[in-house]
Amino acid sequence: LQDEETRKDYDYMLDHPEEYYRHYYHYYSRRLAPKVDVRIVILVTVCAISVFQFFSWWSSYNEAINYLATVPKYRIQATEIARQQGLLNKTKEKGKNRRSKEEIREEEEEIIKDIIKNKIDIKGGYQKPKIYDILLFQILLAPFYLCKYIVWYCWWIYCFTIKGQEYGVEEKLYIIRRYMKMSQSQFDSLEDHQKETFLERQLWIRENYEV
Repeated sequence: LQDEETRKDYDYMLDHPEEYYRHYYHYYSRRLAPKVDVRIVILVTVCAISVFQFFSWWSSYNEAINYLATVPKYRIQATEIARQQGLLNKTKEKGKNRRSKEEIREEEEEIIKDIIKNKIDIKGGYQKPKIYDILLFQILLAPFYLCKYIVWYCWWIYCFTIKGQEYGVEEKLYIIRRYMKMSQSQFDSLEDHQKETFLERQLWIRENYEV
């Protein structure tokens, strides 16, 4: 009876002794109610999810780099960059520092992977994870993204609806992507010649896209 809320329940029970189930419900709901602040629980949960997201994305990113190192398009580019920078020649040392073919192959593989990570423009789902993409930062930055979208949307209405300006290349590709119902990363993963074909066919015009 030290708590004001429980005193109210007790007084109500004395005045309405016939309401058994209501009394039991209030009693156990208070006994079993969590003692921890809900806000702390939510914050800890969001932080745990964010940490899991970040490490999971890094694991997927490393797997993707290992895969891209086997794709001819990226491997040839990386090998050419490594040759231009003289990185592959360093692995083939002679004399006392000479290593086995297996060690040389492993080092060359690491060099190629490192170049793919840092020097080749990787688009789509293989991009390096960014800390701002995790849930915690997305929640914190939600007001900023909302304001940014409102400003962009007002600019779009003003330029292309009110003033009637012609679409630029970026705007045309944006409309096409929306028609295709693809995310930005999915659309970025398409080959450049595919996007050029979309533009040649004027797919930003709804009738052409439907055809």
